[in-house]
This record gives sequence, structure tokens and C-alpha cells, in this order.
Amino acid sequence: MEKKWFTISIYSENNIGLLNRISGIFLKRHINIESLNVSKSEIESVSKFTVVVFTEDEVARKIVGQIEKQIEVIKAFYHLDDDTIYQESVIFKIASNLLFDERQIQNIIKDCNATIVTVSRDFFVLAKTGRKHEVDDMYEQLKPFGIMQFVRSGRIAVTKAQMPISVMLSKFKKQQ
Repeated sequence: MEKKWFTISIYSENNIGLLNRISGIFLKRHINIESLNVSKSEIESVSKFTVVVFTEDEVARKIVGQIEKQIEVIKAFYHLDDDTIYQESVIFKIASNLLFDERQIQNIIKDCNATIVTVSRDFFVLAKTGRKHEVDDMYEQLKPFGIMQFVRSGRIAVTKAQMPISVMLSKFKKQQ
């Protein structure tokens, strides 16, 4: 079986300990979580976990099934990258002298559509939002100049197709 990138979306109640149990499901199957983001969702009082893994289709399906057995989980889905629109955000901290002394830094900022967030005497901070390969490319371009600090967010994603969870939950709330 061929491994692929999957984005797993988990809609749940916001309860203590759920993240630990969800990560345990991946641990038991020896699946590395490449990216994790948790936030409120489009549905009031419902949280959305966005988990990115590199695995086989059958394994992704089984993981989603196990996740849905957790009592606080309302519904879980898995999608291939082609089925989602996703972004990541990064912040780079770089020595200030490079901004003025290295013309190539200014070209990288422009070519990568990055934003200068702040400039101080000792450092400046760049922000970039994009797909994984765009962020990786910018990192590789800046690496030779020396990156003082680097941080990357987890993937945030929406599906191209309508998510049935919103309709399902709105009907559920009307019944209450």
C-alpha cells in the first residue's frame, strides 16, 4: 500500500484529556503526527482538531474509526491533500544587519510574499503563510544567512466539498 498525506478533522466537545487520548491512538499504531492544530470550529461550543499524518488509506480509515469511539468526539473525517485547502504560518527571526547588508534577503522576502513583522536593532521578524512546500522553500533560502529562531504553526484546513458536520449539528441543536 502507498503512503499519502492525510488531513484528519475531528469535531468534539472541549474536554480535558481528549488530546491525550487522541494522540494515544496514533502512538499505538506508530503513526507520527506531522502537524496538529486545535481551535474552535464554525459550530458554537465545538472544537476542531486538524491532524496531519503520512500513512496508508486503510490506516487513516481505521484511525478515524477509533477516534470516533471517544465519547466527546462528535465526528471525524479524513481527507487527501487534493480534497482540502490548507495553509501553514511561520515566523523567522533573523539578525537585523542582514536586512540591510544582504540584498538577497530582500529578494527572498519579496519573492516569497513574506511580511516584515518587526525590526529592532538586533533582529527582524518575518511572517509567511502558505503551503508546506512554500514554507520549506523559504526556510531553505534563508538558512544559509542564519536563522536565529523559527516557529511553524500546525496546518489549518477546510475541505473543498461541503462538510456534513455543520448540517448534522444544526439539526441536532434544533431538536434540543
